[in-house]
Amino acid sequence: MWKEVNIKEVEGNAVKMIADEWMLITAGNKEKYNMMTASWGFIGEMWSKDSVVIAVRPQRYTMDFLKAEDYFTLSFYGDRRDIHAVCGKESGRDVNKTERTGLTPVFSDNSVFFEEARLVLVCKKRYCNRLSPEAFTEGDCKELYPADDRHFMIIGEIVKTYVKE
Repeated sequence: MWKEVNIKEVEGNAVKMIADEWMLITAGNKEKYNMMTASWGFIGEMWSKDSVVIAVRPQRYTMDFLKAEDYFTLSFYGDRRDIHAVCGKESGRDVNKTERTGLTPVFSDNSVFFEEARLVLVCKKRYCNRLSPEAFTEGDCKELYPADDRHFMIIGEIVKTYVKE
């Protein structure tokens, strides 16, 4: 059962959660959605709103859904590396990740997340833009992105936070 809480009441270190536990970024709707594993991002405040920042490469299938939809979710699963093994390596263009992972989709709040998560952040997209090569202040971004596949940075306002009871 899910309990809605204020993001400021969630226990744990956000940096550790994202970097060590990883998360699923999910976007879409009942008809079609996709999710991907991510370990880069931020949780904090932007424009006086509780917010997240995620980084997604343009070739990721999930990016198509992030561009098209107003909402996305970030969900956390503890040590469920089996989920991340599929969602981080397989493309939703080629396989049905929901079937491969055994995850149970929940369609709520204009978004998609999964019953097996321990924590879900429902986010309203507020900004989406690709990193600009001219904006790098140190080094040549071509070294970081030899295929010129610079990340899109997406800022989302956290509109709901759910924890498992």
